[in-house]
Amino acid sequence: MAVTLRQKNMHLWWRAGFGPSAADIPALDKEPAGVLFKRILAASKSTPPLLDVTDQELQQLVMGSDESLGMSKMQLSPEQRKMLREASTTGLKNLNLAWLTQMITSSQQLREKMSLFWHGHFATRTINIIHQQKLLEVIRNNALGRFGDLLRGVSKSGAMINFLNNNQNRKDHPNENFARELMELFTLGRGHYSEDDIKESARAFTGWGADLKGEFVFRPRQHDEGQKTFLGHSGNYNGDEIINIILEQKQTALFITGKIYRYFVHPDGDTARIATLADRFYRSNYDISDLMTAIFTADWFFDEKNIGTKIKSPVELLVGIRRKLPMQLENEQAQLLVQRLLGQTLFYPPNVAGWPGGKSWIDSSTLMTRLRLPQLIYAGDTLNLKPKDDDDTMMGMKDREQRGLGKKNGLAKPGQRIGATIQWDQYIPQFASIQREDLLDNLRNLILIKAGTLKSETVLGYADASSREKFIQTVTVGLMSTPEYQLC
Repeated sequence: MAVTLRQKNMHLWWRAGFGPSAADIPALDKEPAGVLFKRILAASKSTPPLLDVTDQELQQLVMGSDESLGMSKMQLSPEQRKMLREASTTGLKNLNLAWLTQMITSSQQLREKMSLFWHGHFATRTINIIHQQKLLEVIRNNALGRFGDLLRGVSKSGAMINFLNNNQNRKDHPNENFARELMELFTLGRGHYSEDDIKESARAFTGWGADLKGEFVFRPRQHDEGQKTFLGHSGNYNGDEIINIILEQKQTALFITGKIYRYFVHPDGDTARIATLADRFYRSNYDISDLMTAIFTADWFFDEKNIGTKIKSPVELLVGIRRKLPMQLENEQAQLLVQRLLGQTLFYPPNVAGWPGGKSWIDSSTLMTRLRLPQLIYAGDTLNLKPKDDDDTMMGMKDREQRGLGKKNGLAKPGQRIGATIQWDQYIPQFASIQREDLLDNLRNLILIKAGTLKSETVLGYADASSREKFIQTVTVGLMSTPEYQLC
């Protein structure tokens, strides 16, 4: 069966963003996919708005720290450390919701989608709101720029330096954590460097640190000035020069392109296409925007085998529902519980490798919650479910919950009322020109990118036909409650 224009545009919206909004519905059957992508790309060109959720007291504490001393958390008084911990707990919750709102409402869909990808690629789990906020700023500002700039910005961020212990990386006592993950997870991929490369590059990163403000600090007396041999090159290298050498390796372009392809095109990858795209990425000096343009404008991107093959991540699922159905939430924090229940809480990746994605998103528990979620939103109901108690699912928060912090920041507490008010007046008018007898098929092809074997009788089983408005509402929510809706 030929891929329809609507399918192409929905496919593009879901991969280059978080699905079409209610306002985008009329253009799905009219606008050529190439024109749509140009519009999506153009909307993401400007610098994104800064997300600043830190309170004034915390800013005064951090900004008043003595940078000349490289002031660290351990130099704060017990009262100050407690304030920083509590402010960070609240701040991470607020930053989560602020970014989620940007994903839902911003016209910069490609930038925010790329930022979510990089958020998982450069995964950190630092419970410091100042550091996490600065890291998110680096990612969102560079998400569509050059990978080298993004890599340097992340590598010099307080979040990454603290998470991978580079503050403890000193001359004669090198800490290899950052150097190892830089190559294994962020650039080259496992098997393309040696243990000696890790040891030598760790020496080059000695003296790299960050202060309490999350600002990069180079401490020359802690830096190893000796000769180093790395990936076949020898010299008195510093950290920036190590990154230069890594970027000179075509393997870096191949590794990053492969990961992007599996995330944005098809989870199984395609060796030949990835190699071709990687060559273009390398020759463009790692221009991320150029790479994404090559992907989203390729004819093969719209092949039927690439459509509806990706399981939506929990964030994609939640944001996609809210874009399609404009709504006001009585309790925004309920979205934190949804993320926890489904296994993806922003700023709390399971480990430095990020979320594995794919089929790992689905098990018997998460699937039932996914299927129930649209109905709970429609009814403005209460989430009475309790997140799993194992530490992997809890994104490393188990210990903090035992200290009461998880409950305090709203990430664990069950029994939260969603209290959604769906603004149907922004959604239903989009179908004004559709005849009553065509509504069912139109809705099915709008909500599901691939209807599969879903029969009309099944859809009608949860439809309220008492009025045209009720029919549109109940069929929409019903379709969002199917296994087919989990795919994009």
